[in-house]
Amino acid sequence: MPFINFNTNKVIKIWDGIYGTLSHSEKQTFGHLTIDAGTILPAHSHFHEQWCHVLEGELEFDIEGEKMNLTKGMTAYIPSHAVHSAVAHTQCKVIDCFTPAREDFIELEKQTV
Repeated sequence: MPFINFNTNKVIKIWDGIYGTLSHSEKQTFGHLTIDAGTILPAHSHFHEQWCHVLEGELEFDIEGEKMNLTKGMTAYIPSHAVHSAVAHTQCKVIDCFTPAREDFIELEKQTV
């Protein structure tokens, strides 16, 4: 599976206001996600490392108390177990990469018709 077409992958709802297409390798989850304007992702943490790259929009991140307003071309790196939250000030398109692969997202895909 060396090539992935995110245009034809099944759209998955990750949380209210966050949805998109995902692909997984043995070690990573890679997603093309849309975040609706006004969506608030509450503070949480996970053991995965995460990179969130903004393709479009304005997304405010708080990572361990350090805040940054991200716009097109900017990336947030969230270390393993770091408490983080986000607010979408506009509709956003992002690429999210998680290491290791998100087993919970794999299960979501299985449940989505």
